[in-house]
Amino acid sequence: MKTDIHPTYFSDAKITCACGNVIQGGGTKKEMSVEICGACHPFYTGKEKIIDTAGRVEKFKARVAKAKSVVPKQKSKKIDRATVRKTSKTLIKKAK
Repeated sequence: MKTDIHPTYFSDAKITCACGNVIQGGGTKKEMSVEICGACHPFYTGKEKIIDTAGRVEKFKARVAKAKSVVPKQKSKKIDRATVRKTSKTLIKKAK
């Protein structure tokens, strides 16, 4: 086997979460940052939390608000052909 091919291992690595939680652990980097950890993850905390890194949630909420504000158009009543024939026949009879 080759010697000195493994990366340097730091047993006192510091992992920092976006929520501010700091975890001491081991890794190949001295300091790491993560977006979510066990202290703020909704599955572990039992609280619903929307995690948005690219503004997708705001775009979705804007679309929902716009859809609610737009009043749906009234559907035009579909006229049955048989009804039109009956109506036209009665009008012709009345005209005679």
